Amino acid sequence: MKIVCVGYRKWALEIYERLKIFYGASHDIVIFDKDSYSETSLTQENPDMVLFYGWSWKISSSIIEKYMCLMLHPSPLPKYRGGSPIQNQIINGETQSAVTIIEMTDKLDAGDILAQESISLNGNIKEILKRLTRVGTRLTKRIISGNTTRRKQNENEATFYNRRKEEDNEITVNEILNQDSQYLYNKIRMLGDPYPYAYIKTVDGKKLLIKDASIEVSDD
Repeated sequence: MKIVCVGYRKWALEIYERLKIFYGASHDIVIFDKDSYSETSLTQENPDMVLFYGWSWKISSSIIEKYMCLMLHPSPLPKYRGGSPIQNQIINGETQSAVTIIEMTDKLDAGDILAQESISLNGNIKEILKRLTRVGTRLTKRIISGNTTRRKQNENEATFYNRRKEEDNEITVNEILNQDSQYLYNKIRMLGDPYPYAYIKTVDGKKLLIKDASIEVSDD
C-alpha cells in the first residue's frame, strides 16, 4: 500500500515518521510538508490513501473524490467541529476529549468516523499533544490494518466552533475581574508552542507573554 502523508504541524509529522519506521518496507510511506506538497506531486504518487493530519488549508474536491483521504480531528466528533478544537474544548471547561479519524468529504469535519479514542485534556498543551500523537499513531495503524468499523456522524449532535485568533489569547481586565482562577488557568495552559502564548497588554503597548501558570490552593 502506498500512503501519502501531508502535514506541517510537529505532532502530525511525528505520527508520519512513526508510521514510516513501523511499516518499513511493507508499506510505501511518502511524507510531504507544507513546502513540498502540491496536488500535482500528490497525483504523481498515485496513493492508495492520503493523510491530511493537522492540515489547515482546503483540499480540492477532485482530490477528495479520487483518493481515500483521512484527517485527524482532536475532538469527540461530531462535537467541536471547526478550528482550534483543543482550545475551544478547554476554554469551555471540558476535561475529556477524543482523537477522531474520519474520511474526508467536502463538508467540514463531517465525514464517516473510522476510529475514535478518548484522551484527557489535563495538563499543558505540550502534554496534550503528546497524548494526541500516541493515540493518533495507534488509531492510524488500526485503520491501515483494516481493523475498524465505519460509522456515520450524528448530525443532530454536531456542534461547530470558529478558529480562534491571536487576539483571542489576550487576558483582559474584564476576565480578571469576572472569571475564576480555573478559567484563567485553562486559558494559559491551552496555549503555548506551537500556538501563540496567552498575554496581557501593558500600558506601553507591549504584550506580556504568560508561558505557565498554576493555581495556589489556600489552606483556609
